[in-house]
Amino acid sequence: MNGMFGVNGLLGLLVAVVLLLTVVFIFGVNAVSTQKREATNYYKIEKPFGINMIDTNNVSHVKDAK
Repeated sequence: MNGMFGVNGLLGLLVAVVLLLTVVFIFGVNAVSTQKREATNYYKIEKPFGINMIDTNNVSHVKDAK
């Protein structure tokens, strides 16, 4: 039992797992909230036939519908 419950033992493993699960939970909540927000954010494409394959001005064709 030398150091089994120390920071390098089971307690350290438990702390690392809890910390990792907390980070995963926070990223998951942020991903779901971003998806909910952007799911209702519609866009309108103006002049769709004027869009070139490689052009830096393509962003001017996309407008918020709101």
